[in-house]
Amino acid sequence: MSIIIRAHGKLLLTGEYAVLDGAEALALPVRYGQTLYAQPANTPAALHWTSVDAHGTPWFEAAFALPTFDLESTSELTTARRLQDLLLACRRQRADFLADFTGWTVRIEADYPLHWGLGSSSTLVAALARWAEVDPYTVLFETLGGSGYDIACAFATGPIFYRLDDQQTPHVEPAPFDPPFAEQLFFVFLGKKQDSRAEIRRFRQKVQPPEDWLKAVSTLARKCAAAQTLDAFGQCLQEHEQLLAPALARTPVQEALFEDFPGVVKSLGAWGGDFVLAASLLDAGGTQRYFAQRGFSTCIPYREMAL
Repeated sequence: MSIIIRAHGKLLLTGEYAVLDGAEALALPVRYGQTLYAQPANTPAALHWTSVDAHGTPWFEAAFALPTFDLESTSELTTARRLQDLLLACRRQRADFLADFTGWTVRIEADYPLHWGLGSSSTLVAALARWAEVDPYTVLFETLGGSGYDIACAFATGPIFYRLDDQQTPHVEPAPFDPPFAEQLFFVFLGKKQDSRAEIRRFRQKVQPPEDWLKAVSTLARKCAAAQTLDAFGQCLQEHEQLLAPALARTPVQEALFEDFPGVVKSLGAWGGDFVLAASLLDAGGTQRYFAQRGFSTCIPYREMAL
């Protein structure tokens, strides 16, 4: 009866923020992620949960009574309440989930530094929903919120196009993105994990984006995926940054931090932190030296990150 579920992390290459309002986005499942291990325990009517970081060190623990999911003990209350909400959301879809008084021990292991922001929450939601055999998008929308593209990436096998329709129903399509210039693409961690929910709230406080703006973002998703040269791809990235910057009232990251970079740098996900995508005219060594000299030592080649 042991359960093992692996969920991939994600990066949003295009469509950040706009995907919340129906724009099509180009998203990438990554090699990093989390694995959920669950097995029946000797102690009945209790769920014992442990979350472990990339070094094998527990960073969160909690115990819940079953079948009620009442919190009995925890190392961190806010995280425990969030997990409790997820468990209850699964139960609302499936009344018999963990409802027979059998005890369970759960361990979820990350294989990357959690501060990278590759989707520790979304991989948890996806793995937990698959264990419960319920719809992960419903769990997400009822609890953490967001567009759901990260849920789509959790079990994808390659790049995807993702959008929400007028009824907030997710649509996922494989994207033919296998760039022949992949050796010139790099993901650089800026060292500041963004709070995606806070950034979404900030975006929501602004004027509803016009339809033509959303269509322009969608068009760029397709153009980026179809680009066959680094130059064409870089032009798409620049267009995307110029489209998003005024809507977000933010300075594009290349203008703010990397004005002299030989190539194009684009923000990914919530602007201001997490990873950026660098389309570089330099070789791998030169690109990594450029960012290291500016204090950014985590520079991962595309093929090492992309699933």
